[in-house]
Amino acid sequence: MNHAHPAAQLDLEPRFEPRLEPRLEPRLDPRHERGALGLPGGQPLPDRPLTRTELVDLARAIAADPDTWAHHVRYSPTRRHFVSLYRDTNVEAWLICWTPVSDTGWHDHDVSAGAVAVAEGAVVEHSLTLGGPEIPTVATRGTAYSFGPDHIHRMTGRDPESATVHVYSPPLWRMGQYTISSTGILRRLSVSYADELRPLEPA
Repeated sequence: MNHAHPAAQLDLEPRFEPRLEPRLEPRLDPRHERGALGLPGGQPLPDRPLTRTELVDLARAIAADPDTWAHHVRYSPTRRHFVSLYRDTNVEAWLICWTPVSDTGWHDHDVSAGAVAVAEGAVVEHSLTLGGPEIPTVATRGTAYSFGPDHIHRMTGRDPESATVHVYSPPLWRMGQYTISSTGILRRLSVSYADELRPLEPA
């Protein structure tokens, strides 16, 4: 009998169905085998977790190469569309498509650092503050930025058709979603990386 822990399957093709309508499940692009994806200048991906600088470089490189993602672009009037472009034991890459109704709600990425590169349109990065209003920052096409595992943010679409490349290292396994009550109490809910992020109702 095989007693292997489920986490041992992290580097295999994901087998999950996110809550999307119509059904648009993330998947590995078979063309993105290890060695087919790399850092600028032809450098191969290192066999270790990537630094934030490397994550930004990788996100920029993917966003600048539409052949790796343009055929996955699709927009929904009600939901974000997202596709897993690449995943191994150290790093993963996603394409996410946005419209102005798209909203992730407040969340973190557990133990993973990440980077975002805007390939088309524009999105808004919202930063959470204590005792004051949130801080919105517009990221337009060509913009790229990184964040650490301690980062709590919310992302929304700004333009009618926007697309972003997201890379994470180590690959996502769990994430935290947050609610803020009417009395200002912040609560965290642990969710699977396969779940679609969306605003949660206050507890």
